Amino acid sequence: MRLTEFDLTKFKDFRNMIDFLSQWFPMDYSKLPAMLQDTLETLAMAFLGSILGLLIALPFSFAAARNTAPSKLLFHSTRIGLSLVRSIPEIVFGLILLTTLGLGPFPAVLAIMFHNVGVLGKLVSELIEAADRGPQEAMKAVGAKNWIAYLFSVLPQIWPNVLSHYFYRFEVAIRTSLILGFIGGGGIGQRLFNDFKTFQYSSVSLDVFIIMLMVIAVDFFGSYVRNRVI
Repeated sequence: MRLTEFDLTKFKDFRNMIDFLSQWFPMDYSKLPAMLQDTLETLAMAFLGSILGLLIALPFSFAAARNTAPSKLLFHSTRIGLSLVRSIPEIVFGLILLTTLGLGPFPAVLAIMFHNVGVLGKLVSELIEAADRGPQEAMKAVGAKNWIAYLFSVLPQIWPNVLSHYFYRFEVAIRTSLILGFIGGGGIGQRLFNDFKTFQYSSVSLDVFIIMLMVIAVDFFGSYVRNRVI
């Protein structure tokens, strides 16, 4: 607490906060069509980055699981590789890619994808290690190749949990795309940053409200899909 200057007495005067928040209302709806377009762009960035991350992470996760890795060398090298990718935050990937590829949503999609490869690769590999070995051994006993046994005995067992992890990462990707928008990644995050920077607080309040609705909608949709699958 000493190191972080944690001090609740700093909340003794709320007048500055109340004065600041009073500038947020009433909301400015004049830019609503453009805000909705930016919201769709943010959803597209988050969805594409997370789904590509999952598709790339799936084969790596089988190599990073003890019970499905072809060799110890591949197991340890894949684990280390996923840890290295996972240790780099999306905003660092974003800064590198935005400098290389220019401003816009495409570098943001790649930044989200790279980080999700590391995260989902780790999570799915742990699900694979916890899967029941019985169906896998039964398929191998009747002559199925390893990749056939993994595909039809392991993946169906873990798929509901994979979907659960994916939708959680999708929600995280939405918040990440907002942060990437602050550095030029596009979407509603960039609009929110620009509105803050130009003191258009009545537009800021609508930006924040739309972001809240978007996250809640994705949460409900993810719960619906998980319940249907499970």
